[in-house]
Amino acid sequence: MNRRVFNVCLLKASAAAFFTPRFARLAFADALPSSLYANAIVIDSLCAPFTDMNHPPSAETLAAVRKSGITAINFTISAPTYEDTIESLAVLQDLVDRNPDVFLIVRQHADIARAKRESKIGIMPGFQYTSFLEEKSERIATFRRLGVRIMQLTYNNRSLFGDGCLEPGNAGLSKAGVASVQRMNELGVAVDLSHSGYRTTSEGIARSAKPVLISHAGCAAVYPHPRNKPDEILKALADGGGYFGVYLMPYLVASPTVPTREHVLDHVVHALNVCGGDHVGIGSDGAIQKTVLTPEQKDAFDKDIARRKQLGIDAPGEDRYPYIPDLNGPDHMQVIADELAKRGQPSRVIEKVLGANFQRVIGEIWGVD
Repeated sequence: MNRRVFNVCLLKASAAAFFTPRFARLAFADALPSSLYANAIVIDSLCAPFTDMNHPPSAETLAAVRKSGITAINFTISAPTYEDTIESLAVLQDLVDRNPDVFLIVRQHADIARAKRESKIGIMPGFQYTSFLEEKSERIATFRRLGVRIMQLTYNNRSLFGDGCLEPGNAGLSKAGVASVQRMNELGVAVDLSHSGYRTTSEGIARSAKPVLISHAGCAAVYPHPRNKPDEILKALADGGGYFGVYLMPYLVASPTVPTREHVLDHVVHALNVCGGDHVGIGSDGAIQKTVLTPEQKDAFDKDIARRKQLGIDAPGEDRYPYIPDLNGPDHMQVIADELAKRGQPSRVIEKVLGANFQRVIGEIWGVD
């Protein structure tokens, strides 16, 4: 699974939400209408269908994932090499071909509504790694033709396109990065700045002629971490019409605390206060399937953490397992919707956070043909 000291208390978050001029909180909590989630477009802006994509899912797992109510996901298929990325795209196509009653690949904006209409889960292939694009930038167009329409400029470290969030130089976009943003705009490919450094993120927003994505991150004002974005970036993103997805990762709170849904909601509400209700969603950076910490799964997590450290791509705080225990499983979007209602967010905003915001911005980037 791809992943990627101060925690603001609930009282402070609630007070900020109440007094903000950009997004006023209701004084009393709404009850979430039972039909809202069932009728909503629900999009997780960074998510895998399963915790293990290397083995075919069981019938039980397929049934549980299908009942999630999730309409679509942005699913990372990129690998460090060109050949492995092609193989990942082929594996995704095979999954859809074997389960056409459960999945479809989203290659155009209308496919999102189609997935909802047909009660399927739409999968938007996306990139997080960039090394194989750096070698030959014309591959942006090649993968666009293959249906990959969400691409991240950097991962945690420096790339040819710009500095990632763990790069101490914070050098921003390179000339190649500026050219790639322009090319993505021309092709209708979404620019994702989730793992980019602060300067790269700011310059990516400024250089893009279309709205951009931060598909999965947190709010630095709630907890300062390299993977979290400061308010000035969130404001610039919103001013440009972009989208910010809050992840369900340990980086929401200082180690060794294991994060809970309350930490997630602190970040979501803060993002709503800063960005407004039209620009925030959820990008879990997890899976629809429930994570079960068997000895085998713990061993897999431990090996992945060690691998990331060896490669130098591990972020501070990767000493906890990469999920939120009480937002773990196919119902995570439903639970977040319920929690937003408890915090007084109106139904129209909850519907936008669930997926309408992502659907809107993807239409503006891709076009709606």
